[in-house]
Formats: sequence, structure tokens, C-alpha cells
Amino acid sequence: MRYLISTLLITVLILLYSFHGKKADANVKEKVVATTNMIEEKEIKKDSLKYVATTTQSSEFVNYAKTLIGIPYLYGSADPSKGLDCSGFINAVSNHFGIKVPRSSVEFTNFAPAIETNNAQPGDLILFTGTDPGKHVVGHIGIITDNNNGQVQFIHSSSGKANGVTISDLDGYYETRFVKVIRIFSTENRDRV
Repeated sequence: MRYLISTLLITVLILLYSFHGKKADANVKEKVVATTNMIEEKEIKKDSLKYVATTTQSSEFVNYAKTLIGIPYLYGSADPSKGLDCSGFINAVSNHFGIKVPRSSVEFTNFAPAIETNNAQPGDLILFTGTDPGKHVVGHIGIITDNNNGQVQFIHSSSGKANGVTISDLDGYYETRFVKVIRIFSTENRDRV
């Protein structure tokens, strides 16, 4: 309910602001920068709307992802009521917050900036090869839930033994399939590498 009210408020403010008169400078004007938790005014280039997420939002992203633990794996599905595949899980969480992401795990390969694994933070996405680590193509994806001095944990929808949304450690089997970590949340207090 809180997100619905926030979303409605943001939508109304954006609509009201978009009807506001245009400034004399055609290249730069004030626009609303909206996120789930905050609204700021910033000077940005004409006809662009910048998405700025906060550390609080990345925590909410992870917390919501954890509510899906136990949902069974279902290939090709992004519907939590039926089951989720790995990229469907990322889509279900992202869609909950109005964040547009690719549908297929391989499409995340160049979707956002890569960061060093030791700098991974909750809310960052972690990419893996498919079940054959010899094929260096992204085929699996999850969300970082914790990084305790390099001991990374992530939540994902697994078709393996866990068979569904679960939290795993980045060691052993998953470490052999690891490709990279990417950051979809960009904030002033979270640096990109």
C-alpha cells in the first residue's frame, strides 16, 4: 500500500510538473527526478528524466526479493503466482519497483556497469554462465543480499537442488560459473567502478 501511495503521488507530481511552463533556455530545464522514496528537482538536459535510487531503495529491493523465497522454479515465467525462472525473478522484483530491466539473463551482460566483487553491495546483480561454465555466456542471474568481507551471498531462482527462489553463497559451484557483478542502482553515495 505504501508503494502504491508513493507511486500515485509521484505520478501526480510529474504530471503537474510537466504542464508547468517551459524555461527560456531550450537546452536545460528543471524536471522532477522521481524514485520510490524521494522527489528532487535537478537541472538536467532537455527531455531526459534521470532515475536516482537510494541505498534505502536497494535495501527495499533486497527485502522484497526475500519475500519471494520458496517460490518454485518455472522456466520462462516472471509470474510469482506460477513460479519464476532466474531472469523472471529479477523481472518480478524490478517490476515491483517500476524498474525496467531486460527479460533474458544474457541481455544483462552489458546492461549496467560492472563493479569489483569485493565492492558488491545488496541490490547489485550477480551474473553467471549457464550450467556449462566453459561457455562464457551469461545464463543465470541473482541479486546480492550480503557481502561480509568478500563472503558474498545472493538470492536467485535456481533450477538445481534448491529448485526455486533461495539464497546461496558465492563459493564452490557458483564461483566456477561467476561472470561479474553489475550495479543497477546509481546514487551519489554508492560509487560505480
